[in-house]
Amino acid sequence: MSGLKDVLLVGFGAVGAVYSLILKSSGHVRLTVVARSNYGALKEHGAHFESLKYGEIHGWRPDRVFASIAEAADRPYSHVVLTTKAIPEIQTTPELLKPFITSPYVDTHPQPTYVLMQNGLNTEMDLYNALKVVRPTEEPRIINTAVYLGTRLEGKNTVIHNDFDRVSLGIYRSTPNVLANTPSEEATISEFAEMLRLGGTDVTIVPEIQRVKFLKNIWNSVIGPVAVLSRDTPSAIFRPQTSVSQADGTIHWMTDSATPPSGPSQPQPKDVTADMPYSHPAIRENTIPFLRDAFTEVVNLGNTVFPPTPDGPALNPELAFNILKNTSIIFSKPTSTERPSMLVDVELGRPMELEVVVGEVVRLGRKFGVDMPRLETFYALLLVIQRQFLRGKARM
Repeated sequence: MSGLKDVLLVGFGAVGAVYSLILKSSGHVRLTVVARSNYGALKEHGAHFESLKYGEIHGWRPDRVFASIAEAADRPYSHVVLTTKAIPEIQTTPELLKPFITSPYVDTHPQPTYVLMQNGLNTEMDLYNALKVVRPTEEPRIINTAVYLGTRLEGKNTVIHNDFDRVSLGIYRSTPNVLANTPSEEATISEFAEMLRLGGTDVTIVPEIQRVKFLKNIWNSVIGPVAVLSRDTPSAIFRPQTSVSQADGTIHWMTDSATPPSGPSQPQPKDVTADMPYSHPAIRENTIPFLRDAFTEVVNLGNTVFPPTPDGPALNPELAFNILKNTSIIFSKPTSTERPSMLVDVELGRPMELEVVVGEVVRLGRKFGVDMPRLETFYALLLVIQRQFLRGKARM
């Protein structure tokens, strides 16, 4: 890669901060950042990174930083990277990027390649349709991603990052189930992938990003709602209860035998989930099989929406069980501190990514005739909570 590319990144949260660092570290990017809620802190103090992978960096800054997209629309960009949360009830992507798809920008500058680094499904559609209106004879260049990253933002400008970041990249097409990139599409993806690789992250180029996005969304679409509705992490489901009963403070894990003898008898589960860790016999009998069934609904939808490939079905029929099993392993550990992002949003009193994570799954189920009673229940109940946040009347 030769020369500097002007790249704009919109959204300096935890994800945006890490990928800002990666892009800038490539040595081939002149980076502009739009930091809407934490502009003052980034402008005055820079960002502080505490990363097991990239080290401790204090006072890091992009080349330019603005508080609004309109201010940043002063030059052509090769890429506009969007790392904001996707909450169309508040603002659609075309509304957010309006300065780039209206005059005077469209009259004087070519359209950039748009890169969406967001959770959820079908986040590209509104932007694609808006770009086709702007330049009907051009095919919009939209790269969507599946981002796997362990990070969080503390305060306004301190980024805590573990030793892991990985991203899958693919071209968005209005025609579904195309399983190969054209040479032009491959060139578009490879250009951005090279920036990320040079910056130090792991990159995979895929021929059909929608399939990969769906796979990643399975966990979010089930565990996110369960965490919000229970107001707790999956540790409340899978981590055995503890008791400190010895003088030396030794922790003992409680099992079925810890259930008081006088309590109601619990039926023994006759299910493939019976060997998973659990926090209580009733949860073992009821909650864990329910989760298995919810995951199965989404996997069944995936195998309907995405036809088989030459290598087999779109999604492994055992995927629902495998996701649940891996979740139980992670969240049964006493060291587990992971918190689903949907739960974090609710705890902070802000709207969730409900429509793109859960609503799109429900709508796809209805479109393709796949029965999804559990996912529809999640969606119906979370709509009530979401409306409270959108009205500013949420009470925790």
